[in-house]
Amino acid sequence: MKKSEIKIEVSLDENHIPEQIEWSATDSQNNGAVNASFLSVWDPESKNALRIDLWTKEFTVDEMKIFTYQNIMTMADTFEKATGLREEAQDMRDFGKYMGETLGVIQKPKESGSLPDPK
Repeated sequence: MKKSEIKIEVSLDENHIPEQIEWSATDSQNNGAVNASFLSVWDPESKNALRIDLWTKEFTVDEMKIFTYQNIMTMADTFEKATGLREEAQDMRDFGKYMGETLGVIQKPKESGSLPDPK
């Protein structure tokens, strides 16, 4: 059986707030410093998702908006791939799109047939 190791190293300040996050994986070339991480794992005994959410002091609110939007969209893709539930995954993408628009991460599409904005 092949094994792979994923390692997350977090440097904390005196108040235990992450200053630096580095990750590595034995079978990945995308290793290095990052400013945020969402890690979720499933505990089959308790049937509960366990998670570690980390972000550094330098991670801005605008970056968190983008990061969250991208994670919602990726989660929808993962959900569809794992379950085959296409409509439900599309519902997640629709929610992600709504959040992206609300947070200003993506632009709302212009409505067709509407009059130009007078200026």
